[in-house]
Amino acid sequence: MQIGTVKLSNAVILAPLAGITNLPFRRIAKAAGCGLVCSEMISANGLVHGSRKTLDMLTSHPDEAPLSVQLFGADPDITAAAAEMAAAAGAHILDINFGCSVKKIVKTGSGVALMKDPGRAARLLRAVRRAVAIPLTIKIRSGWDSSGIQALEIAGIAQDCGVDALAVHPRTAAQGFRGRADWTLIGRVKQALDIPVIGNGDIQTYRDALRMMAETACDGIMVGRAAIGNPLLLGQIVTALAGGTPGSVSWEARMAIMEQYLQASVIYLGETTACRIMRSRLGWFVKGLPHNRDFREAIRHLASQAEALEHITAYRSRILPLESRATHAQDG
Repeated sequence: MQIGTVKLSNAVILAPLAGITNLPFRRIAKAAGCGLVCSEMISANGLVHGSRKTLDMLTSHPDEAPLSVQLFGADPDITAAAAEMAAAAGAHILDINFGCSVKKIVKTGSGVALMKDPGRAARLLRAVRRAVAIPLTIKIRSGWDSSGIQALEIAGIAQDCGVDALAVHPRTAAQGFRGRADWTLIGRVKQALDIPVIGNGDIQTYRDALRMMAETACDGIMVGRAAIGNPLLLGQIVTALAGGTPGSVSWEARMAIMEQYLQASVIYLGETTACRIMRSRLGWFVKGLPHNRDFREAIRHLASQAEALEHITAYRSRILPLESRATHAQDG
């Protein structure tokens, strides 16, 4: 898949997820096999005004390349200046958020609010396009109703303004993440544009990705929430899109990913902050496994990396006999 001047190794993309797709998680997703990783949503105002916390969100690593940095903003000049900063920091692709429906974002005129203000949207995209030479993309929703009219209008404006690719999450602003994504809208946008269109929404398995490709003719697959506790899903989709048959994700592989994520987060965030965050996030990786509730309860008050590793080791020892018995039963 090609986005502007950037050629991806495959058409599987990790979606930008606020509070999730920081550097440690992106590196794990990239190692899992996806062709492109995206930063979490970054405030254009925060970058331009020099917020240390916001600037730190631009930190990247060579092994996650190519990297897409997603910005949100409503002011064309400020967003363009932030885009220049992101490009200077090493972003390979610049993405503008047109889909966030969180109230505090919408009330600033950013995110999905841009979809009901085509004039502002065009001014912002033209300003960003003039500011940076790297490929430019946007991620949109259906709009403010289910008709898809706003999505088609904004998609046309984006292409006219020099946007190189567009991702569609076909839920309305009011839906948030509820209900079903209307994949037919992805197909309608694809038919209307010449630039690549990336489908997003309700991809839970590699079979879903194959079905989305077949039903919409989209150029790429973007995976968000389903990758949170199972980034190896990204590699399964890569294999499936290449015509192969993906193997199942073993419980041991999930344990290994959990340990990698813990260790990378400690390095990136520091032990105290990382362990506080891991109190909830390590639980992502045991969903559906035996005794997962007990594990989640055990990690509620994590205070150190060593303690976290002890809990993971104890949990691994607890479920190993169960998995062995299941394997023997299947062999028999």
